[in-house]
Amino acid sequence: MRMILAASLAILPQLALAAGTDDTEPPKPTETTLECAKGEVWDEKTKTCIKAEGAGLTDDQRFGAVRELAYAGRPDEALTVLSMMTEGETPRLLTYQGFLLRQTGRVEDGIAAYERAIALDAGNILARSYYGQFLVQMDEPELARLQLAAIRMHGGGGTWAEQALSDAISTGVTYNY
Repeated sequence: MRMILAASLAILPQLALAAGTDDTEPPKPTETTLECAKGEVWDEKTKTCIKAEGAGLTDDQRFGAVRELAYAGRPDEALTVLSMMTEGETPRLLTYQGFLLRQTGRVEDGIAAYERAIALDAGNILARSYYGQFLVQMDEPELARLQLAAIRMHGGGGTWAEQALSDAISTGVTYNY
């Protein structure tokens, strides 16, 4: 099974450093979730909502909107904005794609995205944390513990990624951002 293979790969020694964002706080609501229409993102420069594919936005702005929309419980919209990012299949994009696909019920596609993110960067502790939290939801605590061990092996001890997965293993509660 795909999850068993991914989990077994997680325990192999790797030299990569931890990567990805390690956001510790939920995103704060902005006009993106408070005022903008579906498919639009707030642009601070123009003080207006603009289409997510608009040339005036950077991928970092889009990514911030993706996180905000995910936290607001709007994963389909977040996936739309994510698809407008131009950076290609980066570990950051794939990590959030995996998270959002899983939130929309496309579990196998989500797993595949996590696996691609980890294949591109074995030290992507955020992908490992979200993947591990998914494993907790699937009642696979031993496989989740393998992801936790990999997070620690890649220098992720004391990070939000480690704490979130450790808490999920202990309590069964996972994060939505």
